[in-house]
Amino acid sequence: MEILKAILLAASLCADCLAVSLCSGVTLRDVSWGRVLGVASVFAVIQAGLLLAGWAFGSLFAGFVHKVSHIIGFLLLLYVGASMLVEGIRGKDEVRNLDGWGNVLIGGLATSIDALAVGVAQSMEGVSWAGFLPLLVSVFVITALSVLVGLRGGSAIGRRFGHWTEAVGGLILIMIGVSLLFKV
Repeated sequence: MEILKAILLAASLCADCLAVSLCSGVTLRDVSWGRVLGVASVFAVIQAGLLLAGWAFGSLFAGFVHKVSHIIGFLLLLYVGASMLVEGIRGKDEVRNLDGWGNVLIGGLATSIDALAVGVAQSMEGVSWAGFLPLLVSVFVITALSVLVGLRGGSAIGRRFGHWTEAVGGLILIMIGVSLLFKV
């Protein structure tokens, strides 16, 4: 039962990773398996790493994470989403989404703030390492898979519908960011 609970929690944490990678995938120029696996790995390492950091240092982070996580996530998604929206409207080939490693890191951090908060909650609940490990592994694997599916699927959508999908993707990311402001 604990493994099923870990998988469901991991899937809920990865929903925003899927959304960001799907929206950003519409503009990726390089959708080779190597590139997609690299981006998926970065997202998975950041997500699992922040989850682990939250669990390891739960009592230290508890107040801080709860107070600012929604603002940090909003600002990061606003940056990525607004860049995509502007470039989609311009219709130029200049891309500022997950096509650069700096933006991959920003996207990974923007989608992983909630994992830090969940790690803190797990720590505050007194979850042992043995109880935490299934969640950590689930988060890593499901994050990587969701980003892989999102990037490949988004790329197919972008090829089919053109640069306007970048603008729509940017709007979606901005809306996700705005929704974080109301998750207090």
